[in-house]
Amino acid sequence: MAIGPQLSEKELQALRNVDTCMVANAIETFHVRLRNAGFTNGSIRCMFPDEPPVIGYAVTARLRSGEPPVAGSTYRDRADFWNTVLDFPQPRILVLEDMDNPPGRGAFIGDVHASILRALNCVAYLTNGAARELPSVHAMGLQIFASSVAVSHAYAHIFDVGACVNVGGMEIRSGDLLHGDRHGVLTVPPEIAASIPAVAARIEAAEEKVIEFCRSSEFSVQKLSEVLKVVTR
Repeated sequence: MAIGPQLSEKELQALRNVDTCMVANAIETFHVRLRNAGFTNGSIRCMFPDEPPVIGYAVTARLRSGEPPVAGSTYRDRADFWNTVLDFPQPRILVLEDMDNPPGRGAFIGDVHASILRALNCVAYLTNGAARELPSVHAMGLQIFASSVAVSHAYAHIFDVGACVNVGGMEIRSGDLLHGDRHGVLTVPPEIAASIPAVAARIEAAEEKVIEFCRSSEFSVQKLSEVLKVVTR
């Protein structure tokens, strides 16, 4: 388990104040990865889109629901897994790659597991599978990013704890810093994480100038090219 330098609460809060689209814009300016990498695709839905952005460190594993586990109970919590969650810095985001084909036959997250995750200071759950019991989970303050909803947990069981997983086209390792809101989830490169809010604020101010110009009586296509130069990309 390799975890880089952790952000202070002040730095984490600064990132919570920025929406995920603007975080993505800011990351692009550092040229640390390709622009088509590091975020979930449209298969992942934010279940509670009116909630503010969340940020946390990933705890990864794999999930199956369609068939019983090889050994043990079909739906019994494992103390070893919950202890593993505590090995990671706070706040935490549980990330489960659903290995069923198709994913989402059953949902690991419902009100019971949501309450456990909140007690473990998890702020969100991310999966390419399903979630259920959404009203009570929402009331607990746990954000959910999933591809579907389901009525049953079926045979939901966790394995490969700490594995590198792929959810919504995004590769995630345990310890990765994740940021998510109604638009989706992205990974935040640790080496630039603390610098993102300031860069995002500059980009937002520049974009606002373009928006204001488009709404003004001075708008023309000829002038637009000049105004667009102020937007940092």
